[in-house]
Amino acid sequence: MPDNSEQHQKRMARKKAVIDASIARAEQDKGLLLVLTGNGKGKSSSAFGMVARSLGYGYQVGVAQFLKSRRDTGEEKFLGDQSGVQWQVLGDGFTWDTQNREADIATARRSWQVAQGFLRDASLHLVVLDELTYLINYGYLDAAQVCADLKNRPPMQHVVITGRAAADCLRDIADTVSEIADVKHAFRAGVRAQPGIDL
Repeated sequence: MPDNSEQHQKRMARKKAVIDASIARAEQDKGLLLVLTGNGKGKSSSAFGMVARSLGYGYQVGVAQFLKSRRDTGEEKFLGDQSGVQWQVLGDGFTWDTQNREADIATARRSWQVAQGFLRDASLHLVVLDELTYLINYGYLDAAQVCADLKNRPPMQHVVITGRAAADCLRDIADTVSEIADVKHAFRAGVRAQPGIDL
C-alpha cells in the first residue's frame, strides 16, 4: 500500500536530514582516482561522459586509449575534436588481432610514456586511461610503476581507469571503484556493434 502524503513527507524529511549531514561532512577536495571495471558494457562510455562534464566546465582533458587502434569511433570523432582535449589512440589493436606479444609489450611501454606525460601535466583536470587494466594483467606494464605514477600525479588531477579485472594495486589506491556487471549483451544474440551505441 503506498504511503499517504503525511507519511511520505515525514519519510522524505528523515532521508533529507541524513543526506544533508553526509554532504556537510564531505569537506575535502582532491584529485580522484576512479576505476571502472567488471565484465559489463559501459566502462569507457562512463569515462567519456566525465570527459564531456569536464569540458562543460572549461577544463583540459587527456585521453589515452590503450589496445584500441581504430580512430573512427563516435567518441573520438566528437570529443577528440574539442579544443580542450588531447586524444591519443595508442594501441595496435586487440591482442587477439596482433598475436605478437613482443610487439604488444613494446607498444604498451611506448604508450605508457604518453600516459606518464599526461600524469605530470597539472593543466589536465582529467586523464582517462582507457583499457589500462589489460596491460597490467598481461604483464606488459609493471603494476608497481603504474601505481607509483598514479600516486605521484598533480594533487588536483582526476584519473579514470577502465578495463576488466582491475588489478588489486589499482583497486587499493583508487578513491572510487565501480564493478560493472554483465547481465545481458546484444552481441551474444548475434547483433553487430552499432554506431552511436558501441562505436
